[in-house]
Amino acid sequence: MTEYDYWKIFPRMPKKVTIGDITVRDGFQHEEKFISTRAKKFYLDELIFAGCRNIEVTNLGNPYLMPQFEDAEELLTHLRSDRFKNRCAKKGVDYNDITLTCITIREGAVDRAIRLKEQGIGPDRILMMVSTEEAHHFANSGATLPEYWKEAERCIKKCTDAGIKMCGTVSTIWGSPIGGATDLKDAIEFTKRWLEIGAHDIEHADHDGSASAPEVYRYFSMILDEMPDTSLHIAHFHETKRVASASVLATLQAGITNFEATLGGLGGQPANFLDDSPVPGTGEYYYEDPRYVGLTCLEDMLVQIDEMGIEHGCDVDRILWLGRQMERTIGRRLRSEAAINGRTLKEGHPKFARPGLKKMKQKLGEAADQKLPEGWGAKAMLPEQYRP
Repeated sequence: MTEYDYWKIFPRMPKKVTIGDITVRDGFQHEEKFISTRAKKFYLDELIFAGCRNIEVTNLGNPYLMPQFEDAEELLTHLRSDRFKNRCAKKGVDYNDITLTCITIREGAVDRAIRLKEQGIGPDRILMMVSTEEAHHFANSGATLPEYWKEAERCIKKCTDAGIKMCGTVSTIWGSPIGGATDLKDAIEFTKRWLEIGAHDIEHADHDGSASAPEVYRYFSMILDEMPDTSLHIAHFHETKRVASASVLATLQAGITNFEATLGGLGGQPANFLDDSPVPGTGEYYYEDPRYVGLTCLEDMLVQIDEMGIEHGCDVDRILWLGRQMERTIGRRLRSEAAINGRTLKEGHPKFARPGLKKMKQKLGEAADQKLPEGWGAKAMLPEQYRP
């Protein structure tokens, strides 16, 4: 007998998940126009009020390389202000439940995060990143893997003393845009290395959209077999082939409970052009057409999870509204289909009905709920050749 209970087929699949938003950092870093500080503050505030409690605020690296983040300290000051805390209280948001994360790829940025923490505006959590494929890692960081691991270990010790959590990211798990195919076992080993040197949690990243659903399921199943504490693991997918929703489903089936996404599917490699000027970024783009790069779309992921009956803690309608506002902020059509078409409504859309159905049924002598001709059997008789 076929089993139809989804949670029995996939017993690890969670009934509750956490979705972190990384729009203002990862989403905006790929934009070739400066997103105003006022807009950044608006989206940070509204995403928190809509239920997102894990928020990436900014990148604390050198703003000469990525000038999109030259307002980093102003954003942190805003989120640490009494005014914002009071707004949270009025909206029933427990400020202590919010985790503010900043990206700190190199030690100089980590030191900056610690200084900001001492000033009372620093992040709760920062992130460093390794790629299992060294050419990709070098393109991102300018360091070899061995020297970077030593730097990361040093930085985690500093952060522990400062009261800041460190997230260790593992990238190029399912492939590298530079080096091609990679081995899942390397990513599992790197995950263990992060935990060995003191990382608080791990972001498992498909940074170029290489992942396929079977390999995603395989990888996260392997991860949870060896490190079963789901609070340690965060799934991070990029979208380049319109298959990321399948990866999200496979991740759920494997048992992962923490995800990241951006409004409109924004994001990708840091921009190397801003407003009217070339900027360093991280060098040349990996793709011939940078328009087709971005992350998993928050609106679509949220609707997908919501309609599966999985608890998530977000205001779906508010997130969809924010997605529509984001298209106005960016000035173009973004990736979200849910932001445009909304959720699947159980009550349907009666306004689209063709008039006259009720009168037609009355004219034909049909009952209001009649769906089959009178005289037909109560159950269909399946021809023998089609039976199991």
